Amino acid sequence: MTEPKRSSKAFGLVSVAVAISRILGLARELIFASLFGAGALLDAFLAAFQIPNLLRDLFAEGALSTAFTTVFSKTVELEGNKRAFLLANRLFSLFFIFLLFLSFLGILLAPILVEITNFGFHKIPGKFELTVQLTRIMFPFILFVSLAALVMGLLNAYHIFGLPASASSAFNLASIFFGILFAFLFDPQKDPLHPHFGPPSLYGISLGVLMGGLVQLCIQFLAFPKIGFKYSWELNAKDPKLLEIWNLLWPTMIAGAAIQVNVLINGMFASEINGARSWLNCAFRLMQLPIGIFGVAIATVTLPSVSRQDARNDRKAFGQTLESSLRLAFFLTLPAAIGLIFLSDQIIALIYQHGRFLHSDTIQTAYALKAYAIGLTGYAGIKVINPCFSALNKPQIPLRVTLIGIGINLVSNFILVKLFSFGHVGLALTTSLVSLLNFLQLFYLIGKYIEFGRLKKWLLFLFKIGLCALCCGGSALFVALQLQHKLGQSFLSLLISTLVSIGFAILIYFFSTVGMGIEEGKTFLRFLFQKISRSYKKA
Repeated sequence: MTEPKRSSKAFGLVSVAVAISRILGLARELIFASLFGAGALLDAFLAAFQIPNLLRDLFAEGALSTAFTTVFSKTVELEGNKRAFLLANRLFSLFFIFLLFLSFLGILLAPILVEITNFGFHKIPGKFELTVQLTRIMFPFILFVSLAALVMGLLNAYHIFGLPASASSAFNLASIFFGILFAFLFDPQKDPLHPHFGPPSLYGISLGVLMGGLVQLCIQFLAFPKIGFKYSWELNAKDPKLLEIWNLLWPTMIAGAAIQVNVLINGMFASEINGARSWLNCAFRLMQLPIGIFGVAIATVTLPSVSRQDARNDRKAFGQTLESSLRLAFFLTLPAAIGLIFLSDQIIALIYQHGRFLHSDTIQTAYALKAYAIGLTGYAGIKVINPCFSALNKPQIPLRVTLIGIGINLVSNFILVKLFSFGHVGLALTTSLVSLLNFLQLFYLIGKYIEFGRLKKWLLFLFKIGLCALCCGGSALFVALQLQHKLGQSFLSLLISTLVSIGFAILIYFFSTVGMGIEEGKTFLRFLFQKISRSYKKA
């Protein structure tokens, strides 16, 4: 199988796996929002989970996996499997000790961490103390998820993408199951069909998160026999390959987590607004759905390819891979962003407005989603470009861009929230603007090393898909409003109108891109017709 065909197949596989994972993650957030509402309890849980989750994004699922996959792929290409497996065993052993120490340190320093990140929680009695206790319970999550990221990088280097991408689905399922189970054990309900949970149930939910992280790690072990890898304890910190990984890791760790760092800063401001953290989290979860399905999936498949191409010093193939990956990311995420802006109220109401999540929460969350969606395409582009700098052994470039972006985000938050009183919407808007600004800088800077299409060609491409995306979003809103007017405002009518409008908008988008002569649209329709033709022949 040729590399382009293999990459296309892998992208489809990862997209489906990530889509299932993000939908299950959305279901997890929906269940928790329904049980606790958008208030002090949910704020405390989300704040406690965000601290270890931020560390996961800082050096686990993003930077650690990127640095390890880059070095490991080059090692396989140049030195063979035996040397690569030795490197993997040494890194696993070293990181296990480091992560145990980090978990212990996080548990010990939990009050300080919560004070720094959520100082506004003191305004509501007991909210700060509850957040500290939940943070201590969930902090070891970083151990399981970091080791899971290493295993994912190992498997991705051998072009095994399906199982690692599906591991997040296992985490979501396990955290939902064990979380609810432990919640009932910690806080028994007189009426299980209409539970009214209090603070003790959050201890059970937090333990469920830990169980989910353990399942996410262990399920990937099933792929080890396929590549012939066997783990053995190898504690040797002097391996030069480990230093190579570290030199990629620390700048990539910061650069790859720009959005999460900005979200953490936003959380500091949001902690002073009761319910704001919940509104922002629900909105950000929805924005992550297309980012994961498209941006993360494309980046996951791209990294091993460009790493091997760089090892062979094949810059032409590198540029072609980057260009096709970015084009596909823009082609898929721009209409998703427009759709989220146009249909935010309907989507939020359909997904979240249940139980203790009220209509007023829907309105506030929809405002945040509109603001977040503005930067969706930029965020997806960053996901694709950042690993390419690692493959080029230039991680300091995105690091510099990220640090500038964090500073801009902090200043912008003061201006929009403190001076202009934009509240949580200003926080989401700042995150989007910084994402777009960071992407534009990275797009310009990587062009100094890799040829991946002229600017005029890119601008024409973006103009065309921008027009098609506006047609897509406008048609979705028109159909949704017409159907709601005729069907009413019940849950069933909202479900029908939202699904029909999205389906109609997708057809409008793909046919309009074909009319505009966009190659990605033609490729998709050819693929669709081939599948239909094969199904018809089999029948």
